[in-house]
Amino acid sequence: MNITKVAKAGTLESNDILIMVMPIKSEGVELELESIVMQQFGDVIEQVILHKVKEMGVEGIKIKAQDKGALDYTIGARVETAIKRAL
Repeated sequence: MNITKVAKAGTLESNDILIMVMPIKSEGVELELESIVMQQFGDVIEQVILHKVKEMGVEGIKIKAQDKGALDYTIGARVETAIKRAL
């Protein structure tokens, strides 16, 4: 499945994450992540995002994520919402 437009979900409030997705011409997934807890949880946040993308079967996507301390289930929900908006 490929996305067709740019979409976003979430906010820059504390304990949330802003996810923006956009289509790219190449296959695969590009991820750009900024987080206030990057040193402690950067790898986990990246895994949660990539797992949700794989679970939804999306290819040819670039994701920009700005995290303000969101929990895993919030990250997954924001990624899913942004992708559904971009279809």
